Amino acid sequence: MKKRILIIGASGQIGTELSVRLRSVYGNYKVIASDIIVGDEAMMKEGYFEILDAMDYEAVEDIIMRNEITDVYLMAAMLSATAEKFPMKAWNLNMNSLFNVLNLAKEGKIEKVFWPSSIAVFGPTTPTIKTPQKAIMEPSTVYGISKQTGERWCEYYYNNYGVDIRSIRYPGLISYTTIPGGGTTDYAVDIFHKALKHGKYISFLNAETTLPMMYMDDAINATIGIMKAPKDSIRIRSSYNLSAMSFNPKEIAESIKKHIPEFEISYEPDFRQKIADSWPQSIDDSDARNDWGWKHSYSLDEMTKIMIENLKK
Repeated sequence: MKKRILIIGASGQIGTELSVRLRSVYGNYKVIASDIIVGDEAMMKEGYFEILDAMDYEAVEDIIMRNEITDVYLMAAMLSATAEKFPMKAWNLNMNSLFNVLNLAKEGKIEKVFWPSSIAVFGPTTPTIKTPQKAIMEPSTVYGISKQTGERWCEYYYNNYGVDIRSIRYPGLISYTTIPGGGTTDYAVDIFHKALKHGKYISFLNAETTLPMMYMDDAINATIGIMKAPKDSIRIRSSYNLSAMSFNPKEIAESIKKHIPEFEISYEPDFRQKIADSWPQSIDDSDARNDWGWKHSYSLDEMTKIMIENLKK
């Protein structure tokens, strides 16, 4: 059977760039982008796009059957900081959308599923340095609770129904093509916009809050990489740790100053500080590297240069 791909949540931070890359790999009309809101102009023009509510089982089933979809990338989610304001809304979106796709795969209507987890599955009792693949998980946020629960269901559907589900725990993701989407790590995107526009930034995290981060190109490469990997090489069916770099607001500010010497940063921690304090500072992703050949390409300074050059345009 020829591969046909559906991206659910294609208008979000990751979905936007994933759609572009998947179309470049498989062809514009082999990849159907969908979201509950309209996508950007390029996404709409360069391939199929459909309005889709990820929580509507019949609508998801219809788009899959009508387009003979083989692979689904379920990117729809409410992120950490936003989810804290709307806990039940976040839980319903994050969980019901996953069940819809898992059940369709269980019924044999999808061959392969990608679902993103997050470092938010970890909590204050998790070892924070080089957090291992298997560690204590006591997440303290709605987002983290939904992702931890999702991981358990993914593994359950693989073990009991043979659903070919693949997942990675994203760290904070940084990109110049989309605006921040309500995540705690999104300060590391917003800081570039403010540096270029105002020459200063007020950080909602303190100077020393070190978190695992990744340039978006690396995240997209990992997402497509795990889906391309042979089925037998995917040993972990909950979600894989994934890592590239770790830094804090002070370090990213120093990196920006190499390009904008007059840039200034100040600190006014808010409720997101508590969220960040419950997450790891660095991640051990050796299982992903050993099992399916994951490797990252970008350092902090390389990413900073790319962000500033492209945002200037």
